[in-house]
Amino acid sequence: MFNFYIPTRLIFGAGALNKLAENAGLGKKALVVISNGKSTKVNGYLDRTTAQLDKAGVKWEVFDEIEPNPLKFTAERGAAAARKCGADFIVALGGGSVMDASKAIASMATNDGDLWDYVCGGTGKGKPLGNAPLPIIAITTTAGTGSEVDEYGVITNPETHEKIGFGGDLRLFPVVAIVDPELMTTVPPAYTAYQGFDALFHSTESYIVKGANEMSDMVSSTAIKNIGANLAKAVKDGKDIKARTAVAWANTMSGYAMVIGGCTSEHSLEHAMSAYHQELPHGAGLIMISLSYYKHFIDAHVCDERFVDMAKWLGKSDATRPEDFLTALADLQKACGVYGLKMSDYGITPDEFGTLADNARSAMGGLFTRDRIDLSREDCIKIYERAYA
Repeated sequence: MFNFYIPTRLIFGAGALNKLAENAGLGKKALVVISNGKSTKVNGYLDRTTAQLDKAGVKWEVFDEIEPNPLKFTAERGAAAARKCGADFIVALGGGSVMDASKAIASMATNDGDLWDYVCGGTGKGKPLGNAPLPIIAITTTAGTGSEVDEYGVITNPETHEKIGFGGDLRLFPVVAIVDPELMTTVPPAYTAYQGFDALFHSTESYIVKGANEMSDMVSSTAIKNIGANLAKAVKDGKDIKARTAVAWANTMSGYAMVIGGCTSEHSLEHAMSAYHQELPHGAGLIMISLSYYKHFIDAHVCDERFVDMAKWLGKSDATRPEDFLTALADLQKACGVYGLKMSDYGITPDEFGTLADNARSAMGGLFTRDRIDLSREDCIKIYERAYA
């Protein structure tokens, strides 16, 4: 059984940004949300976006404070900026952090109180949104999170060290998603890899999740195959538009996979890592623990045939054992230059593993319920330890 409802209009393909003007009729004024980095401005993506809004007769202001692993207080400042300028809708222009934060901004622009009042899990109060959030147009400049087609965003509360998925309200699905691979050609190789593996793990998790179904299997397999065949090419040559398009397609399919199937505790374990270490890129953290994480489930033989499937989709056509998935995954990491990433490079030490395990199970405990077998605190610590070694 599955429930398929993804109401986002998807405009996909090279040159898709040029379609913004004809799809920008959500109001008279937009708050354009971008990162606090330089790339969106330097590469001309902001100018192209605002030119499209001008063409549509939409006034706009820019909020350019979103950091990687976006913070609660930044999203709240963005909401205040949206209210102050009288924004009718949000244009999220950037990667996963920008799109995630934009969902929080859209929510808090129309609702009172503290963002954590509306967060489920951890110290969040779990209140429903009383008022409809501002509508969102999501223009993704990376291929990593699939956030352009889902109703969730991940926000970090630095006061409590909680990195939690915020949302779930169907009104937080972006109204329009623009996925233009041309906007991804300037992403540096390492970040192309980090983002691509994030997309991959959304789909590998969705394929082994307890609630996997016919629809989630279809989109997950499509994503895994496309990443297996194209991610290393995109890392090697960022201007390879064919490879970029295939990875972008995989990313959007992975967004669908999260909605229809869902993620597992792998994401909880990484969120704990980057909640305490803000500079750790989410995709890099996932890469660090991935081989250890999947070995745990392979050793438990929870779904041997599904791991064999995924090994084949990553390019190991002769796969017959679930362990072959670990070989295929390691080979892809090597081909992308990210094999053997070290936790210690970001200040993570073994004496933190108990704290990280507790944090993962508290802040993002819901994902543990989707695992095919229970993952204990001790299991979490062992996964961290094996990944650190």
